[in-house]
Amino acid sequence: MAASLAPRTEPVIPSIDCPNRAWTRQALVLLEAEGRRSADTHLIPLPIRGFEDTPFYLKDESAHPTGSLKHRLARSLFLYGICNGLIRKGTTLTEASSGSTAVSEAYYARMLGLDFIAVLPARTSPSKIAAITQQGGRCHLVEDGSTIYQVAADLAAECGGYYLDQFTFAERATDWRGNNNIAESIFRQMENEPFCVPSWVVMGAGTGGTAATIGRYIRYRGYNTRLCVADVERSAFYEGWLDANPEARCALPSRIEGVGRPRVEKSFIPGVVDHMIKVPDTTSLAAMHVLSKRLSRRVGGSTGTNFYGLCWAASQMRRDGAKGSLVTLICDSGERYADTYYNPEWLAEQKLDLRADIERIETFLTSENALLEPSD
Repeated sequence: MAASLAPRTEPVIPSIDCPNRAWTRQALVLLEAEGRRSADTHLIPLPIRGFEDTPFYLKDESAHPTGSLKHRLARSLFLYGICNGLIRKGTTLTEASSGSTAVSEAYYARMLGLDFIAVLPARTSPSKIAAITQQGGRCHLVEDGSTIYQVAADLAAECGGYYLDQFTFAERATDWRGNNNIAESIFRQMENEPFCVPSWVVMGAGTGGTAATIGRYIRYRGYNTRLCVADVERSAFYEGWLDANPEARCALPSRIEGVGRPRVEKSFIPGVVDHMIKVPDTTSLAAMHVLSKRLSRRVGGSTGTNFYGLCWAASQMRRDGAKGSLVTLICDSGERYADTYYNPEWLAEQKLDLRADIERIETFLTSENALLEPSD
């Protein structure tokens, strides 16, 4: 008689679970599900007569659920904090922001059942403050915008929370090699266009993180695309890049929310930037109005900075007789700035007269041989 077989048993593996592990797993499932729902945004061609050989494309980041480019960054910062064991069940989160990043972070904090405090300059547009509170976040306003970093860190320390710190972690939280980051998305969406590899991608400075992602991806994939970073009037990035000085500072607060910074942020990687231009505030806002008219919808001031940078790049190509596509971003909707950039009274208070710049940009876009003088 054959010997009976012993019952098969599975090896016993000691449990390594801990109270936070189940919450972490569920949080990552929620973030993955949200990412699949809002994985990509449209790449919009902007047909302009006379620019058929240098076509413009706009990556519309305002289509994200929280209305801005910062939706991608906020998700990456949450993944970074959770997977590093820094964000746990019940963690209070803080952030230093000019508004849009905090709107997106408040959205994710509410999704995960976490408290969120945004530290903002007191001049932040009322609509952004309202959007943060509507997402369940709290706003802590400070008069001196240069103190938002330390105040956010102090608030996190006081309550045993976690400071998300977009200005430090933006460049490392995003997977710049791919994983549907914004750079991979742009180049994939361009594949069937007449000039499928952009000659230029133009990006505002902001945290520096998006420019870092795009610049690294361009090099990683071996593209000949050049990256132009457009900086605004009251911001330290341009001087820091020009003088190779990471300690460059700007004393005046930026009037273009989301892109101008008083210091060169740690997420800014100058080595991946091919060229920078300095864009006066009147020019950024004039370009915002010109683009809004052509799109038949309002865009924000940082998008105006981007669009002027795109026009500058097109002017360089026109001067050189070159052909190729140019890409930039619609960062957010202009509806957030109804009380400021689209308000004649606010413009008058700030002594910003846009008429000459609007005429100059329109002349460039409508005249066959016109060129734009470099802003720098």
